[in-house]
Amino acid sequence: MRLFHSVEERRQRAKRDEFERLAAKHHRDVFNAALRMTGSYADAEDLTQEAVLKAYVAFDQFSLGTNFRAWLLRILTNTHINRYRRSCRSPETLAWEDITDGGARRIPQERSPNPLPEEQLLVDVPDETIGPALLALPEEFREAVILSDMHDLSYKEISQALNIPLGTVRSRIFRGRRLLRESLAEYAEANGMI
Repeated sequence: MRLFHSVEERRQRAKRDEFERLAAKHHRDVFNAALRMTGSYADAEDLTQEAVLKAYVAFDQFSLGTNFRAWLLRILTNTHINRYRRSCRSPETLAWEDITDGGARRIPQERSPNPLPEEQLLVDVPDETIGPALLALPEEFREAVILSDMHDLSYKEISQALNIPLGTVRSRIFRGRRLLRESLAEYAEANGMI
């Protein structure tokens, strides 16, 4: 039995403890964001677990003292986008529940009492329509829009998460929303939303 631990073992243990403390503190926020993205409790659990695992592996790249929540939500968002891309390339499959009730299920989403037009659009447009529209955005705009409109991060938090100036955050969100509005205009008009 060893009585002394090497410096490296102590460093690894301290790293693991710090990560576990930070991840536990923000777990609910990350899971709720995953639930909003996926619309499914089981898929949200899987997405959260995968994102937390990726964050643990990349924890050496995280700068202590910066916004861990924003960093973890960015990893979650990128993981979700990558999963979505993979699913678009794979053959379509249907769940038994979707077949038996005619596919008419729609996961209810929380609505704020006075939603912004962009938030209302994200709630009212089905995932199969908004997903490709989001993926079509240039990555820098997509990340900013998702962190702002889906994760409710402040501009300052987005600035920290993406490591860009505050003015750039505002510009990317503005331009990303405009591009998203343009790409969804035909759908919104056809469905009486505008």
